[in-house]
Amino acid sequence: MLHQNLSQKLQQKLSPQQIQLMKLIQLQTQSLEERIQEELEINPALEETELDRNADEAPADEWDSEFPDGDDGESSASDDLHEERDTLDFSDYFDDDTPDYKTQTSNQSADDESYETPLVGTKSMQDYLLEQLSTVVLSPNDETLCKYLIGTLDDDGYLRRATLDICDDLAFTLGVIVEPADLERLIERIQSLDPPGIGARDLQECLVLQLERKRPATPLSRMALLVVENGFEALAKRHYAKLLDLLHTDESQLKEVLAEIGKLNPKPGLSVGGSGAPNGEVIVPDYLITVHDGQLELQLNSRNAPELNISRDYKNMLSHYKESKGNASAASKEALLFVKQKIDAAKWFIDAIKQRQQTLLLTMSTIMKYQEKYFLTGDERHLKPMILKDIADQVGMDISTVSRVASNKYVQTPFGTFLIKTFFSESMLNSEGEEVSTKEIKKILEDSIGEEDTRNPLTDDALAQLLEDKGYPIARRTVAKYREQLSIPVARLRKTL
Repeated sequence: MLHQNLSQKLQQKLSPQQIQLMKLIQLQTQSLEERIQEELEINPALEETELDRNADEAPADEWDSEFPDGDDGESSASDDLHEERDTLDFSDYFDDDTPDYKTQTSNQSADDESYETPLVGTKSMQDYLLEQLSTVVLSPNDETLCKYLIGTLDDDGYLRRATLDICDDLAFTLGVIVEPADLERLIERIQSLDPPGIGARDLQECLVLQLERKRPATPLSRMALLVVENGFEALAKRHYAKLLDLLHTDESQLKEVLAEIGKLNPKPGLSVGGSGAPNGEVIVPDYLITVHDGQLELQLNSRNAPELNISRDYKNMLSHYKESKGNASAASKEALLFVKQKIDAAKWFIDAIKQRQQTLLLTMSTIMKYQEKYFLTGDERHLKPMILKDIADQVGMDISTVSRVASNKYVQTPFGTFLIKTFFSESMLNSEGEEVSTKEIKKILEDSIGEEDTRNPLTDDALAQLLEDKGYPIARRTVAKYREQLSIPVARLRKTL
């Protein structure tokens, strides 16, 4: 049975401007530049200009907010559009006292230097190998197969697919039937290319290929080859006694052999071209922190972002419509409505950019003050326990907003460039009942391992006891967890001669 009733309820809804602001806050500096360029392309009322800050200009905008906030008119139904067009009063658009600074945004100060990120063109590992392959005499079929094999190599230069799997792929994708023995012959051909070790199936084969290519072969390189071929498992597990028995030598010569193996490249593919190079990624810091006279100064790095304002051409369009308002046609009214919609969208975007700058500066300034001692000294032991809620409570924002500000953003300090989220850490109680950051404990753990006797490295139990003696009572499994997070191997693998 149907019936009506009256009730009240409270709902939270995000306006399009709020959604746009949240998306902008999450962007890094480089991504923000791309987003601004995208907006410049889709909105002709928004333009990028070099503003003359010393010029006395009349207000650039002669419009007002005829449309309600949160509605750009583009999503209205066609009947609403026609109704609004017919009821437009041109005089409402030309007497606006909106100041010029509200319709433009400057993302760099007058004394900022202009920097551009250089683009370096490099050849990939595959291109490097294909160039060498072009100098080798091969049949057309073998050349096709070699190119296919080069394309299946990982960025580090390894061929991690089984030979039978590659044969099956060739049969199904290219319709080429090839025997595994023929494919092995072509893999050996690729392994003869530079750099040595390319096309290996595993680390052991990679090291063997490099040692076999050493010219001239020396007694030391032959012993190293013997260790890699016949004692690789003992080498990986640092069982030096087994290696001494294998070589029938003493510790001093074994040290020389291990040093010879240590000169080899475990990832030959990364040594050529730009594919997968660890230093290929350019990090652009979003914030700059400097120290002047013992005081911290924070700057938002937006010097590569363009200056935005409302297009003067659109102002001229409005002036033209003003002159012809007495006999404005339906087409003119539709054109005026389009201009107004684009201007409103541009004003919202500029306002969102300004709010983004204010939010980022406020949040990072709070983080900087919270961790002031660390930013002045660069000593990780001075990092205070800090979680997102601590900063959110101080700036009066939601935790999700603080998370967006800190997400994938970097800060440049006098001690290096760091990911902002690395400054957040949980707290633990020391022996005196004081809260300390887990970052501080990790730093002490790392320093303790760095000072250990490498011939007799400390076990996790010994490290736990050492930390407890220093006033940090933590369990052995916690020590193991922190050690793994620091990418430090177990004691057995840290042992040296």
